[in-house]
Amino acid sequence: MLKRALAWGCAAVMAIGTAAIAESPVSAESPRRGSLPRISVSDATANEADGVLSFEVSLDKTSDYDVSAVYVTRNGSAKRWRDYVWTVAVATIPAGETTTTIDVDIIDDDREEATETMKLRFKYAFGARRGDRLGTGTITDNDGPLNVNLIHINDHHSHLGEEDGDLDLGTSVGEFEHTLGGFPRVVTKINELDAALENSVKIHAGDAITGTLFYSLFSGEADAALMNQVCFDMFALGNHEFDDGDAALAGFIGELNSDPSVCETPVIAANVVPEVGTPLQPTADASLIQPYVIKEFDGQKVAFVGIDIAQKTQVSSSPLETTQFLDEVETAQASVDELAAMGIDNVVLVTHYQYENDLALASQVTGIDAIVGGDSHSLLGDYGPLGLNTSGDYPTITTNADGDTVCVVQAWQYSYLVGELNLTFDDGKITECGGNPHLLVDEPFVIEVDDEDVVLEGDQRQEVLDAIEASPIVDLVSPDAATSALLETFSEQVDVLAGQVIGSATEDLCLERIPGQGRSSICAIDEVSASGAVSNVNGGFIQQIVTDAFASRAFRADFALQNAGGVREDIAAGDVTIADAFNLLPFSNTLVELELSGAEVALVLEQAVSNFIEEGGSTGSYPYASGLRWDVDLTQPNGSRFSNLEVKQDDGTWSALDPAATYVVATNSFIASGRDGYLAFGVAFDEGRVVDTFIDYAQGFIDYLEQDAGGVLTVPDPSDFSTQSIIQAP
Repeated sequence: MLKRALAWGCAAVMAIGTAAIAESPVSAESPRRGSLPRISVSDATANEADGVLSFEVSLDKTSDYDVSAVYVTRNGSAKRWRDYVWTVAVATIPAGETTTTIDVDIIDDDREEATETMKLRFKYAFGARRGDRLGTGTITDNDGPLNVNLIHINDHHSHLGEEDGDLDLGTSVGEFEHTLGGFPRVVTKINELDAALENSVKIHAGDAITGTLFYSLFSGEADAALMNQVCFDMFALGNHEFDDGDAALAGFIGELNSDPSVCETPVIAANVVPEVGTPLQPTADASLIQPYVIKEFDGQKVAFVGIDIAQKTQVSSSPLETTQFLDEVETAQASVDELAAMGIDNVVLVTHYQYENDLALASQVTGIDAIVGGDSHSLLGDYGPLGLNTSGDYPTITTNADGDTVCVVQAWQYSYLVGELNLTFDDGKITECGGNPHLLVDEPFVIEVDDEDVVLEGDQRQEVLDAIEASPIVDLVSPDAATSALLETFSEQVDVLAGQVIGSATEDLCLERIPGQGRSSICAIDEVSASGAVSNVNGGFIQQIVTDAFASRAFRADFALQNAGGVREDIAAGDVTIADAFNLLPFSNTLVELELSGAEVALVLEQAVSNFIEEGGSTGSYPYASGLRWDVDLTQPNGSRFSNLEVKQDDGTWSALDPAATYVVATNSFIASGRDGYLAFGVAFDEGRVVDTFIDYAQGFIDYLEQDAGGVLTVPDPSDFSTQSIIQAP
């Protein structure tokens, strides 16, 4: 049998060679051999799943006639008929050209094995001299475990610049202030991870735009420019992408893909279906959105399916009525089934659907392996000991409807953090997942000493640096220089916008914490305390106005309640600018709606005051409310300080707070989680009785001034002030 195969092979080579010679135009008058072109064969690499090795055969110069060469395959560690198909081939390069290819079929045996090689050997040529005579074919396997690394962010909401943060790393300095995030640091960290990790995928899980002056001025242009410094492998749509409608979103996507030669970012959302002829789908075969992205690594394919939060996007943003938002769970399963029919069983959902929803979705869908999420701004990982509120583990391990492992992650918010999820796929399932979130911090490190900010130096600074170096979830990151320079071109224009006048104040709007404390820099104590000779109101005018703004912009709220320290400056009589609004409310807070009983409202008021009387906390926890008022006696024991609690009704009358009734309370996201002594808020927050509107609270104030207050700020009526009377502590 072997002799017969060898004899057949030799006969085939001779037959092919004879045919090639017979067809050649070369004659006795052809150029001398030394002037003939030299023919060579290159190496080739392919995965079993590719099905073919393509060897390039080339001449070192063109010829006036066709050149033919005969090649035959030979075993290496790869064996004929087991790993590849034995082949005898003639490579013919037409006159005037220099290259052609020889394809050798390879066999996908569904068996895990090491990388193997075979040879393509030159036999002879006519019309050319022999060059490199042996090409090596490398066959990689697609049946073993596959490692893929996902680098991800979400919900940066046009927060492109750095901000201030606070951490306690357990050092002797205690809590310290640091520089936090900013997109130039995001770029640095993603580039670092991308270079260090094999099979990396860069993901943005939605809500890139709206939230700061960078969007107000540039409508996504600045966000797109900085995102292109990363060049994400995909961008999943979030609800806020539709805040200004489909046309504005189409413009943003256009900016994101304005120069495909530099960066091209697919936009994914399987459950978003625009109508043909609308901005997101101009023609039947030209959509700006695709359902998924398929990536291939080592011959194995991984699909990334986009899912946007449907109902929230429809009712809280401004999509066209014709744009459909399909059910998230049904769409996810339909996408998995479609991909399975294509032979793809490694599936990652890239969702903008909220952390808890992701966990529920995972349990209802078969065939998914991981979820990279957004929308709920969830901080995952072991950040609790560092003084940050966390929602769960990074990654959170759960199971799908098949009972197989699903790894769920999210990367907080506002360019603060980059997530790194390490996945191992094997036979369509996750066998291992790990990784870390990376909080992006930088110097200077600052502590407060005797009400003064002090920059850490010497041993204290080094102690903090050592603690960061030892932490797997906090990284010291410098901003990318090119991205910083690009950001500066936009920041200069934002500075101009900040001076834009958005309204006026009819009189000085005094800042105060506890009525009569004297925190204002432009008002006397008498002006903010009814016990004085000048004013008949109790408390800060501007705190009261800001709380009114919260109540107005959180449309479901029965009343608003906030901490005095969340408002930072007086507003002088005269013009009010955008800069005034952001200086007044400088933190990265959003408007949050909590559901509380009347009894819990009464409790949280007592807790807020107890925070600075018994607990030694900041007087900034003193409460202000809109649509809720009280009398307070700070000489009484905890639990007995507040009386005459009343809620304002729609008709303008006041009635007693009902301890058994449920109220929707608007507040800022800082105290909503239980900070500053508002512990009852934290209980409701942890129990899920919370809706974060993700309206930036400074933007909410701007909208209130422009849209609700007619552009004019005045001191509210004394009867609407939250503190109707106060007896000060001795």
